[in-house]
Amino acid sequence: MVVSVLAFGGIIVSLMQTLVIPLVPVLPGLLGATPGDTAWAITATLLTAAVATPTVGRLGDMYGKRRMLLFSLAVLVVGSVFCALATSLVPMVIGRALQGLAAGVIPLGISIMRDVLPPERLGGATALMSASLGVGGALGLPSSAFIAQKADWHTLFWVAAALAATAAVLVRTLIPDSGFRTGGRFDLLGSVGLSIALFLLLLAISKGSEWGWGSGVPGAMLAAAAVVLLVWGWWELRTPRPLVDLRVSARRQVLLTNAASLAFGFSMFAMSLVIPQLLQMPEATGYGFGRTILVAGLVMAPNGLVMMAMSPVSARLSRAMGPKTTMMVGALLVALGYGLSLLLMSAVWQLMIASTVIGAGVGLAYGAMPSLVMAAVPRSETAAANSLNTLMRSIGTSTASAVAGMFLAGMTMSVGGEVLPARSAFTLVLGMGGLAALAAFAIAAFLPTRRVAPTDPAGGERAAPTGAATARST
Repeated sequence: MVVSVLAFGGIIVSLMQTLVIPLVPVLPGLLGATPGDTAWAITATLLTAAVATPTVGRLGDMYGKRRMLLFSLAVLVVGSVFCALATSLVPMVIGRALQGLAAGVIPLGISIMRDVLPPERLGGATALMSASLGVGGALGLPSSAFIAQKADWHTLFWVAAALAATAAVLVRTLIPDSGFRTGGRFDLLGSVGLSIALFLLLLAISKGSEWGWGSGVPGAMLAAAAVVLLVWGWWELRTPRPLVDLRVSARRQVLLTNAASLAFGFSMFAMSLVIPQLLQMPEATGYGFGRTILVAGLVMAPNGLVMMAMSPVSARLSRAMGPKTTMMVGALLVALGYGLSLLLMSAVWQLMIASTVIGAGVGLAYGAMPSLVMAAVPRSETAAANSLNTLMRSIGTSTASAVAGMFLAGMTMSVGGEVLPARSAFTLVLGMGGLAALAAFAIAAFLPTRRVAPTDPAGGERAAPTGAATARST
């Protein structure tokens, strides 16, 4: 029950990634704003998710993971209601920003699993929870497209609010509070510094193509982000209770896992950007299929389902051969899927096969990541370490979005007076996705073969169990 409830919460949160994609072409008319302004309905979620993930993870370690999980789900409900009531741009952006603040649900769920599940169940459970990041995104596209076509667009957000409220009730009722606490004072200065750096970094990445990389603005923001990160790192190494323990994060196993996660985030999202667009391109282009976004979503749905199906396979492979091998096999599968996508682009079923192979590889690799991270960090750092790993994946997806957008906008052709991306742009982005998977494979090859056993540092506290935990112990 614990695994099912936490995985359900993870899928609901990851649904927010693709919830508004079917609305993007019509949002300017719905909200009375320009296309550039309505793009903030996506960018706001991205930025707040990046800011919230490490902060909520540390707060979970300090004051209770279940408490912060309920807080995140409550914010998701409020944000969804904001969007459901929105008739103009500002409340929509506020609501989407609040939805992004719930991104910490997945790393918090993984950390709760470590605290409350027996060791023999932990591998499969964390694999499923980690894969929910991709599952929700893949299943969200057809679901939201169907609702948007059959009902008023506000219904999307009322459904999101209802699902988030259901998840909160289930967590409150069925998830035990493990009672593990680190205590201490929250590193507010570290949180502010990292938030500023991430805001500058991701805003430059996501808006660089729109503003123009030659304008100097994105470059200045990237330089400012680098300076802030250096100052933040200096502070984190000197404060007694840092937001992110950089000494732990610099351990070989944690550092390389996070680097591979960034590459995997890029690789996974490149496919999510290209294949739906290929399916919707006009047939007059010579390579498009002229399908609706609902059909595109249905083609992508098996990708999410196979991610979920691969979670127990990932756990079994990790038990037999180690999570390092699982991640490397996943990377090779993703690269194979991209190779197939470059060769098989002439029929819808071919694209479905390629995306499904990619999904299988992502499911294997995402399932191994929590095991690699948690084997190298103490229990007192579980939520913070998993949050940082999730953040790396998010930065990878954001980079993929920016890079793909730049090439798709720059390599174009004219079809019936309409400027559309050329076939070469799509093949280039698919090729980059495959190269990113091979980069993840190469990084994973340097991971330690044997897992590092975590130790609990002095100062960790275990509070008395409350709520469902009391009933469980009784």
